[in-house]
Amino acid sequence: MSESEVEPITQEAALRVALAARAMPNIALAQLVQVLHNRLGDHIDTDKLRTVTVTDLKTGLGSVDGEEDNEDILIGLDAMKMAVRILWGDDDGAADLPPVESYAEGDMPGSVRIALASDSGTTLNGHFGSCLRFLVYQVSPTESRLVGIRDALEADFAEDKNAFRTSLISDCHVLYVVSIGGPAAPKVIRADIYPIKRPEGGEAAEVIAQFQQAMIKSPPPWLSKILGVAAGQRVKNYDAGTRA
Repeated sequence: MSESEVEPITQEAALRVALAARAMPNIALAQLVQVLHNRLGDHIDTDKLRTVTVTDLKTGLGSVDGEEDNEDILIGLDAMKMAVRILWGDDDGAADLPPVESYAEGDMPGSVRIALASDSGTTLNGHFGSCLRFLVYQVSPTESRLVGIRDALEADFAEDKNAFRTSLISDCHVLYVVSIGGPAAPKVIRADIYPIKRPEGGEAAEVIAQFQQAMIKSPPPWLSKILGVAAGQRVKNYDAGTRA
């Protein structure tokens, strides 16, 4: 890549910036990106992000609240401190995530791949259009493995955020979410991913255990099709969720 073609922001830096923007009330991603470009130049990477200070944010974002640079703007000092820690890579929530387990095709006969929208740890608590990441599990009736953790924050920079998020889980058969918007659901379905809304959320282990029970006792027609077996009689009392 030539010097003139250097990307304006690296992938890892983009993830940190998107997460930092979320840490500050009323600050849009585009506003923070502009402040950082003004402070760091046209190219932003993780090394440059580690030079950003709370004062830089307070000065750059002061106009958002209509305050002078030296006044206490309404974003909140604690929120800006958190944002700086995130930009530095010191507090991005990665410590709460479990390790990814190895998996090779054929390891788990009769398994399907499931994505869970998550904002923290191994909890299903995310909305499709705004979750921080997707937890990807390979699930058979007797076993489950966390085979991927896919950051979704980079979607905030995409022209079509829903399409970008769908592409992150294009190898999955099923998607669990707390909610999913009307424009997003058709894109997920067209990608041959079956969306299941579970508004109450829950721990991944609980969600997967219920899914495994459905696989064993009463697979609905769509799951039977995924598993490559003949679709049986439609199950009326499938408790794993409702299709979006």
